[in-house]
Amino acid sequence: MAPPRGRAKGDTAVFFAATLLLWGVSVAFEMTFNRRSELAPVVAGFFFFQTANWAVRLSLSRDPLFVNTAVSLLHSTVTTTSVVLILINQWMIKGLGNMFEHEQLFGGTWLGAYSALCFSCGYFAYDQLDMLRYHLYSGWIPGILVHHLILLVCFTLALYRNVTINYLILSLMCEFHSIFLHMRKVRRMAGFRDAKIRVVKVEWVLNWTTFFVTRLGCHVLITYKLISDAPKFGRGIELPLALFGMAGMNLLNIILGRDLYGAYKREKNWQRHQE
Repeated sequence: MAPPRGRAKGDTAVFFAATLLLWGVSVAFEMTFNRRSELAPVVAGFFFFQTANWAVRLSLSRDPLFVNTAVSLLHSTVTTTSVVLILINQWMIKGLGNMFEHEQLFGGTWLGAYSALCFSCGYFAYDQLDMLRYHLYSGWIPGILVHHLILLVCFTLALYRNVTINYLILSLMCEFHSIFLHMRKVRRMAGFRDAKIRVVKVEWVLNWTTFFVTRLGCHVLITYKLISDAPKFGRGIELPLALFGMAGMNLLNIILGRDLYGAYKREKNWQRHQE
Protein backbone atom coordinates (compact mmCIF):
# COMPACT_ATOMS: atom_id res chain seq x y z
CA MET A 1 0.00 0.00 0.00
CA ALA A 2 1.34 3.46 -0.90
CA PRO A 3 2.17 5.76 2.04
CA PRO A 4 -0.14 8.73 2.71
CA ARG A 5 0.78 11.80 0.65
CA GLY A 6 1.61 13.95 3.69
CA ARG A 7 3.80 11.27 5.22
CA ALA A 8 5.58 10.64 1.90
CA LYS A 9 6.34 14.34 1.50
CA GLY A 10 7.58 14.47 5.10
CA ASP A 11 9.88 11.52 4.50
CA THR A 12 11.18 13.22 1.34
CA ALA A 13 11.95 16.41 3.25
CA VAL A 14 13.75 14.47 6.00
CA PHE A 15 15.91 12.60 3.49
CA PHE A 16 17.01 15.67 1.54
CA ALA A 17 17.48 17.74 4.71
CA ALA A 18 19.70 14.96 6.13
CA THR A 19 21.82 14.81 2.98
CA LEU A 20 22.18 18.60 3.01
CA LEU A 21 23.26 18.51 6.66
CA LEU A 22 25.84 15.81 5.92
CA TRP A 23 27.12 17.90 3.02
CA GLY A 24 27.49 20.95 5.29
CA VAL A 25 29.34 18.93 7.94
CA SER A 26 31.66 17.54 5.26
CA VAL A 27 32.54 21.00 3.92
CA ALA A 28 33.05 22.37 7.44
CA PHE A 29 35.35 19.42 8.25
CA GLU A 30 37.43 19.96 5.11
CA MET A 31 37.81 23.68 5.78
CA THR A 32 38.51 23.34 9.51
CA PHE A 33 40.57 20.20 9.96
CA ASN A 34 42.14 19.84 6.52
CA ARG A 35 42.68 23.59 6.23
CA ARG A 36 41.07 23.81 2.78
CA SER A 37 40.74 27.60 2.72
CA GLU A 38 40.23 27.50 -1.06
CA LEU A 39 36.71 26.23 -0.32
CA ALA A 40 35.77 29.58 1.24
CA PRO A 41 33.79 30.67 -1.89
CA VAL A 42 31.35 27.83 -1.12
CA VAL A 43 30.41 29.57 2.13
CA ALA A 44 30.52 32.97 0.42
CA GLY A 45 28.14 31.74 -2.28
CA PHE A 46 25.69 30.36 0.27
CA PHE A 47 25.52 33.62 2.25
CA PHE A 48 25.54 35.83 -0.87
CA PHE A 49 22.39 34.20 -2.25
CA GLN A 50 20.77 33.97 1.17
CA THR A 51 21.35 37.73 1.56
CA ALA A 52 19.83 38.27 -1.90
CA ASN A 53 16.84 36.23 -0.73
CA TRP A 54 16.35 38.52 2.28
CA ALA A 55 16.74 41.62 0.08
CA VAL A 56 14.08 40.46 -2.40
CA ARG A 57 11.77 39.43 0.44
CA LEU A 58 12.05 42.84 2.09
CA SER A 59 11.90 45.01 -1.03
CA LEU A 60 9.77 43.24 -3.67
CA SER A 61 7.63 40.36 -2.43
CA ARG A 62 7.20 37.95 0.44
CA ASP A 63 5.92 35.17 -1.80
CA PRO A 64 8.46 32.33 -1.27
CA LEU A 65 8.18 31.11 -4.88
CA PHE A 66 8.74 34.58 -6.33
CA VAL A 67 11.69 35.19 -4.02
CA ASN A 68 13.26 31.83 -4.82
CA THR A 69 12.82 32.34 -8.57
CA ALA A 70 14.27 35.86 -8.46
CA VAL A 71 17.38 34.63 -6.62
CA SER A 72 17.68 31.71 -9.05
CA LEU A 73 17.60 34.24 -11.91
CA LEU A 74 20.43 36.14 -10.20
CA HIS A 75 22.48 32.94 -9.87
CA SER A 76 21.94 32.00 -13.51
CA THR A 77 23.03 35.45 -14.64
CA VAL A 78 26.12 35.55 -12.41
CA THR A 79 27.15 31.99 -13.31
CA THR A 80 26.64 32.44 -17.07
CA THR A 81 28.71 35.62 -17.00
CA SER A 82 31.47 33.89 -15.02
CA VAL A 83 31.57 30.83 -17.29
CA VAL A 84 31.64 32.92 -20.48
CA LEU A 85 34.47 35.09 -19.12
CA ILE A 86 36.43 31.99 -18.04
CA LEU A 87 36.03 30.40 -21.48
CA ILE A 88 36.95 33.58 -23.37
CA ASN A 89 40.03 34.08 -21.21
CA GLN A 90 41.12 30.47 -21.70
CA TRP A 91 40.50 30.71 -25.43
CA MET A 92 42.82 33.73 -25.59
CA ILE A 93 45.52 31.97 -23.53
CA LYS A 94 45.43 28.39 -24.86
CA GLY A 95 43.54 28.64 -28.11
CA LEU A 96 40.35 26.78 -28.99
CA GLY A 97 42.17 23.65 -30.15
CA ASN A 98 43.92 23.05 -26.82
CA MET A 99 41.09 23.98 -24.46
CA PHE A 100 39.22 20.70 -24.71
CA GLU A 101 42.07 18.21 -24.48
CA HIS A 102 41.56 15.51 -21.84
CA GLU A 103 44.48 16.76 -19.75
CA GLN A 104 42.90 20.22 -19.60
CA LEU A 105 39.37 19.07 -18.84
CA PHE A 106 40.32 16.37 -16.33
CA GLY A 107 43.41 17.57 -14.47
CA GLY A 108 43.63 21.25 -15.33
CA THR A 109 41.88 24.20 -13.74
CA TRP A 110 41.16 27.25 -15.84
CA LEU A 111 41.72 30.64 -14.24
CA GLY A 112 38.73 31.42 -12.01
CA ALA A 113 37.10 28.02 -12.57
CA TYR A 114 37.66 26.64 -9.06
CA SER A 115 36.20 29.70 -7.32
CA ALA A 116 33.27 29.86 -9.75
CA LEU A 117 32.45 26.20 -9.09
CA CYS A 118 32.68 26.76 -5.33
CA PHE A 119 30.37 29.78 -5.57
CA SER A 120 27.75 27.81 -7.52
CA CYS A 121 28.06 24.96 -5.05
CA GLY A 122 27.15 27.41 -2.29
CA TYR A 123 24.11 28.52 -4.30
CA PHE A 124 22.80 24.97 -4.76
CA ALA A 125 23.09 24.37 -1.01
CA TYR A 126 21.22 27.63 -0.31
CA ASP A 127 18.52 26.78 -2.89
CA GLN A 128 18.08 23.26 -1.54
CA LEU A 129 17.57 24.67 1.96
CA ASP A 130 15.15 27.36 0.73
CA MET A 131 13.01 24.85 -1.18
CA LEU A 132 12.91 22.51 1.80
CA ARG A 133 12.04 25.35 4.18
CA TYR A 134 9.12 26.66 2.09
CA HIS A 135 8.10 23.30 0.48
CA LEU A 136 8.79 24.58 -3.05
CA TYR A 137 8.73 21.11 -4.60
CA SER A 138 6.20 18.43 -5.44
CA GLY A 139 6.11 14.67 -5.71
CA TRP A 140 7.59 11.89 -3.65
CA ILE A 141 10.88 12.11 -5.57
CA PRO A 142 11.11 15.80 -6.58
CA GLY A 143 13.25 16.28 -9.67
CA ILE A 144 14.60 19.65 -8.54
CA LEU A 145 15.82 18.27 -5.19
CA VAL A 146 17.39 15.26 -6.93
CA HIS A 147 19.06 17.64 -9.42
CA HIS A 148 20.58 19.73 -6.61
CA LEU A 149 21.71 16.65 -4.68
CA ILE A 150 23.49 15.23 -7.75
CA LEU A 151 25.22 18.57 -8.35
CA LEU A 152 26.27 18.96 -4.72
CA VAL A 153 27.77 15.46 -4.64
CA CYS A 154 29.57 15.76 -7.99
CA PHE A 155 30.75 19.34 -7.48
CA THR A 156 31.97 18.80 -3.94
CA LEU A 157 33.89 15.60 -4.66
CA ALA A 158 35.52 17.29 -7.66
CA LEU A 159 36.49 20.26 -5.49
CA TYR A 160 37.93 17.99 -2.78
CA ARG A 161 40.02 16.02 -5.30
CA ASN A 162 40.69 18.99 -7.60
CA VAL A 163 39.81 17.03 -10.75
CA THR A 164 37.25 17.48 -13.58
CA ILE A 165 36.83 21.14 -12.55
CA ASN A 166 36.80 22.29 -16.18
CA TYR A 167 34.30 19.59 -17.16
CA LEU A 168 31.94 20.91 -14.51
CA ILE A 169 32.44 24.51 -15.61
CA LEU A 170 31.32 23.45 -19.10
CA SER A 171 28.28 21.73 -17.60
CA LEU A 172 27.29 25.08 -16.05
CA MET A 173 26.67 26.48 -19.52
CA CYS A 174 23.12 25.22 -18.96
CA GLU A 175 22.62 28.22 -16.67
CA PHE A 176 22.36 30.33 -19.84
CA HIS A 177 19.08 28.52 -20.54
CA SER A 178 18.05 28.87 -16.89
CA ILE A 179 18.08 32.66 -17.29
CA PHE A 180 15.13 32.47 -19.71
CA LEU A 181 13.48 29.69 -17.71
CA HIS A 182 13.44 31.89 -14.59
CA MET A 183 12.53 35.01 -16.56
CA ARG A 184 9.43 33.23 -17.81
CA LYS A 185 8.38 32.30 -14.27
CA VAL A 186 8.95 35.84 -12.98
CA ARG A 187 7.04 37.26 -15.96
CA ARG A 188 4.05 34.99 -15.33
CA MET A 189 4.02 35.69 -11.60
CA ALA A 190 4.02 39.40 -12.47
CA GLY A 191 0.86 38.83 -14.55
CA PHE A 192 2.26 39.14 -18.10
CA ARG A 193 0.83 36.17 -20.00
CA ASP A 194 -0.09 37.61 -23.40
CA ALA A 195 1.68 35.32 -25.88
CA LYS A 196 1.17 37.90 -28.63
CA ILE A 197 3.49 40.40 -27.02
CA ARG A 198 6.71 40.54 -29.04
CA VAL A 199 8.87 40.30 -25.92
CA VAL A 200 7.12 37.07 -24.91
CA LYS A 201 7.59 35.59 -28.38
CA VAL A 202 11.29 36.46 -28.34
CA GLU A 203 11.56 34.99 -24.85
CA TRP A 204 10.18 31.65 -26.06
CA VAL A 205 12.57 31.61 -29.03
CA LEU A 206 15.51 32.22 -26.71
CA ASN A 207 14.14 29.69 -24.22
CA TRP A 208 14.03 26.89 -26.79
CA THR A 209 17.29 27.88 -28.50
CA THR A 210 19.30 27.92 -25.27
CA PHE A 211 17.60 24.72 -24.08
CA PHE A 212 18.77 22.78 -27.13
CA VAL A 213 22.22 24.43 -27.39
CA THR A 214 23.50 25.21 -23.90
CA ARG A 215 21.61 22.61 -21.88
CA LEU A 216 20.67 19.51 -23.87
CA GLY A 217 23.37 19.85 -26.55
CA CYS A 218 26.15 20.83 -24.17
CA HIS A 219 25.44 17.98 -21.75
CA VAL A 220 25.22 15.42 -24.56
CA LEU A 221 28.59 16.60 -25.91
CA ILE A 222 30.14 16.38 -22.43
CA THR A 223 28.80 12.83 -22.09
CA TYR A 224 30.23 11.94 -25.51
CA LYS A 225 33.61 13.41 -24.55
CA LEU A 226 33.66 11.40 -21.31
CA ILE A 227 32.90 8.17 -23.16
CA SER A 228 35.41 8.81 -25.95
CA ASP A 229 38.16 9.68 -23.43
CA ALA A 230 37.28 6.81 -21.06
CA PRO A 231 40.61 4.95 -21.60
CA LYS A 232 42.50 8.06 -20.47
CA PHE A 233 40.83 8.21 -17.03
CA GLY A 234 42.54 5.32 -15.30
CA ARG A 235 40.95 3.25 -12.53
CA GLY A 236 39.74 5.97 -10.16
CA ILE A 237 36.18 6.88 -9.22
CA GLU A 238 36.18 9.98 -11.41
CA LEU A 239 34.85 8.44 -14.63
CA PRO A 240 32.01 6.37 -13.07
CA LEU A 241 30.97 9.37 -10.97
CA ALA A 242 31.10 11.72 -13.96
CA LEU A 243 29.08 9.33 -16.14
CA PHE A 244 26.54 8.81 -13.35
CA GLY A 245 26.21 12.57 -12.90
CA MET A 246 25.79 13.24 -16.61
CA ALA A 247 23.30 10.37 -16.99
CA GLY A 248 21.22 11.97 -14.24
CA MET A 249 21.54 15.41 -15.83
CA ASN A 250 20.56 14.13 -19.29
CA LEU A 251 17.52 12.36 -17.88
CA LEU A 252 16.46 15.49 -16.00
CA ASN A 253 16.99 17.53 -19.18
CA ILE A 254 14.58 15.27 -21.07
CA ILE A 255 12.00 15.65 -18.30
CA LEU A 256 12.54 19.42 -18.31
CA GLY A 257 12.10 19.53 -22.09
CA ARG A 258 8.82 17.66 -21.79
CA ASP A 259 7.61 20.02 -19.07
CA LEU A 260 8.73 23.05 -21.08
CA TYR A 261 6.81 21.83 -24.12
CA GLY A 262 3.73 21.32 -21.95
CA ALA A 263 4.06 24.86 -20.61
CA TYR A 264 4.41 26.23 -24.14
CA LYS A 265 1.26 24.43 -25.28
CA ARG A 266 -0.69 25.62 -22.22
CA GLU A 267 0.36 29.21 -22.82
CA LYS A 268 -0.68 29.04 -26.47
CA ASN A 269 -4.02 27.44 -25.54
CA TRP A 270 -4.63 30.14 -22.92
CA GLN A 271 -4.07 32.76 -25.63
CA ARG A 272 -6.60 31.07 -27.95
CA HIS A 273 -9.24 31.06 -25.21
CA GLN A 274 -8.60 34.76 -24.58
CA GLU A 275 -9.32 35.42 -28.24
